[in-house]
Amino acid sequence: MSEGGCLCGSVRIRYIGEVQAKVLCHCADCRKITGSTYSTNVLVPGEGFSVIKGIPKTYSKRGDSGKTMTSNFCGDCGSTLWRGGETFGDARIIKAGVLDDAGALNDAKPAVELYAVARVAWVSPVAGAEQKQALADSATV
Repeated sequence: MSEGGCLCGSVRIRYIGEVQAKVLCHCADCRKITGSTYSTNVLVPGEGFSVIKGIPKTYSKRGDSGKTMTSNFCGDCGSTLWRGGETFGDARIIKAGVLDDAGALNDAKPAVELYAVARVAWVSPVAGAEQKQALADSATV
């Protein structure tokens, strides 16, 4: 079990179960959401995921796939906690930085990098991570 929350503590989440994937994403949406050059994510099953405090706000946007992705964030401090959408079924894409446990953060080393072609030149590929052009089912770079 792992828990996490937003910067101000108004929204808290928990997941129980195994992480399905550990993914670093360089897409434009993830850059905008994080305010950084990429996002580090853990994909968890929806059945073990819960909001344990607060009510997040949502923002939905059509992605490159043509399918809708929804960001769930704190309406007070703006921290994005997780995303979800048709492409990922009931799974939740948790932004690893919101997790409380330093061990969970260390365990979140990405096995895959998405939109690797959009990686900024001064960021190196994660050693051993598969490099994808777009979403997980896309061609390898």
